[in-house]
Amino acid sequence: MAQNIYDDPKFFEAYSQFRRSRLGLAGAAEWPAMRSLLPLMSGARVVDLGCGFGWFCRWAHAAGAANVLGLDISEKMLARARAETRDRAITYRRADLQTLDLPEAAFDVAYSSLAFHYVEHLGRLIACVHGALGPGGRLVFSVEHPIYMAPSRPDWIELAEGRKVWPLDGYLREGKRTTDWLAPGVEKFHRTLGTTLDVLIDAGFSIRRAIEWRPTDADLAAEPSLAKELERPMFLLIAADR
Repeated sequence: MAQNIYDDPKFFEAYSQFRRSRLGLAGAAEWPAMRSLLPLMSGARVVDLGCGFGWFCRWAHAAGAANVLGLDISEKMLARARAETRDRAITYRRADLQTLDLPEAAFDVAYSSLAFHYVEHLGRLIACVHGALGPGGRLVFSVEHPIYMAPSRPDWIELAEGRKVWPLDGYLREGKRTTDWLAPGVEKFHRTLGTTLDVLIDAGFSIRRAIEWRPTDADLAAEPSLAKELERPMFLLIAADR
């Protein structure tokens, strides 16, 4: 079973204060890039893997999806998602992505935001998603970029001459990384960019686009603190077709 850190009360409280937790998709700087990878929602059957508070589920239905299934391991996340959702076409269900089973050809779009890096056996999950998509279906997901996931310490190193660098440690050593992020002992699974793409290809997907996300000029004007994201990629966004 995957670690369920989001049901830890202190973690959940801290996570709930993030801009993206308060404002939803509008508070996620990478959302416009994610949206550009999505097909038209009109009439689509959609599954959100790691749906959190349900922001994307509600957006997808408002954009025309016929029905949306949101899956998450966190009861606290699901409780808030249900409390903020009025559409009967949206269903939420508790599920562990590590052991997930989905019906064959039941969906047209599979979406996931910043959840797959918590999954140890990604190949099993991707194979499950491939089978659950109908012909021409699309998977769109984001993860923490593997360069971002492989630092030797969780922050910048300031050099003597005033320059700051983002430290890397063992980029090619894949596997579990335990960090103290909002709570001690948070488990994530580091894999290289090449491994991530190969997992998709081996499952039968065709890579449509891969984006090493960076803030736009408009992002920087609105939020100058995002300038540090120009020094190393924080997010990896991928669209793959069945």
